[in-house]
Amino acid sequence: MAIGSPLLLADAPALTTGHILLFAALAHRGAAQRQLNALRPHAPAGWTMDHRAGDLDDSAPPRADLVVLWLDRDDAPSDAAMRRWAACAPLLLVPPCALAAVPRWLQAGACDFVVQGVDAEELVLRVQRALAGCSAHPAADAPAVAVRAAPLPGMVGCSPAFRRQVDKLALIARCDADVLILGETGTGKEVFARAVHYTSARAGKPFIALNCGAIPHELIENELFGHVRGAYTTAHAARSGLVCEAEGGTLFLDDVDCLPLSAQAKLLRFLQEREYRPVGANALLRADVRVTAASNRDLAGMAARGSFRQDLYYRLNVLPFTLPPLRERREDISALALHFIRQFAHRFDNAVDGVTPAALRQLLLHDWPGNVRELQHVIERAVLLARGPVLDAPDIDFGRAGDEPVLESFQASKARVILHFERQYIESLLSSTQGNVADAARAAGKHRRAFFELIRKHHIAPERFRATVN
Repeated sequence: MAIGSPLLLADAPALTTGHILLFAALAHRGAAQRQLNALRPHAPAGWTMDHRAGDLDDSAPPRADLVVLWLDRDDAPSDAAMRRWAACAPLLLVPPCALAAVPRWLQAGACDFVVQGVDAEELVLRVQRALAGCSAHPAADAPAVAVRAAPLPGMVGCSPAFRRQVDKLALIARCDADVLILGETGTGKEVFARAVHYTSARAGKPFIALNCGAIPHELIENELFGHVRGAYTTAHAARSGLVCEAEGGTLFLDDVDCLPLSAQAKLLRFLQEREYRPVGANALLRADVRVTAASNRDLAGMAARGSFRQDLYYRLNVLPFTLPPLRERREDISALALHFIRQFAHRFDNAVDGVTPAALRQLLLHDWPGNVRELQHVIERAVLLARGPVLDAPDIDFGRAGDEPVLESFQASKARVILHFERQYIESLLSSTQGNVADAARAAGKHRRAFFELIRKHHIAPERFRATVN
């Protein structure tokens, strides 16, 4: 089955003509011919298809509207041959054992990839998309797949470590495979996930985010896949899950390492087959969803220790981002600070419009264990409590205990008290619910996602309250 999720025919450009040529090594000519024969009955009548066998190093790329390359782990071409063939923007048919080579091909110019053995209907959809937007010789009436250029919302910074990840966005966005984003807490994993979605062909469809750590283990399957009426005692009506809500778009699974092993198995099944079964249902449903997962933990180490499924890790880790912590991109701190000053000054109708060298020096010397999110909240607090139109050193408060009290205005004092109340209130609820975010949100009378945003704002870890109970 394909790693990338299928596109619906209704969403694909209605191309009725095109010449597709499948190229394979001599040793795989038979398998490539069988794949082509399986494709023919499902292809539009105007398509012409042919195949050719040879050596990638010795052969020149043929003329065709789309070249489909049958790759093999043992037939890795030279770098020069890869660049020559990638110049014709081929669609890659890759064996599961050779997925590690895919990023190099995509970087060189290949338009997309699927895993060998994909069902014919899905392959037709991927060929349709490649003909529309990626091929070297697209049909005259084929609209190109739009990919928006930078700048992107929230993408602030020019450090080499940061730009290396940003430069991969267009490459990964144009490919429909699932994505894994790694990095410490607060480094901007959801920002990158949204950037991949909104620069891809799925930009017009939903982006649905779920924090896996905020859902009780026994409810995660219901949250993802929904349930039918009568599935359990309180299921008085059917409910669609987030996979259904994300149809045609992207499902972002933050803190994917928090999924229990049973849920990991169901997620792996969905990634492989693009099929799922709502809780209590008999029939399988299909979904056209791209999955982007994120984690702030060492998933490779967890997989080696058995606390995260190895097959799920390998399935997700084909196209990874690894986001640098803020301490490794200190040259971006001033630009980020000004970005957040403008953002919060506008939100709070505040006249703050700059930062003094003394205040900037404090920001540059801080270690930022909470990374960009911590900087964001430090600037938010500073803008709210600012004594003048420019943030100065006394306005910068990292939330450390033992700071000397200062005289402040009524507005500043009120804001500080509210921040303190929010944190104490959230921690009290989490303590009484033993770290169960859903129960705490229900007690607060807030939607779970809104409540989780408050948890993130104050850098509170619900796991800490579960640990104290055990």
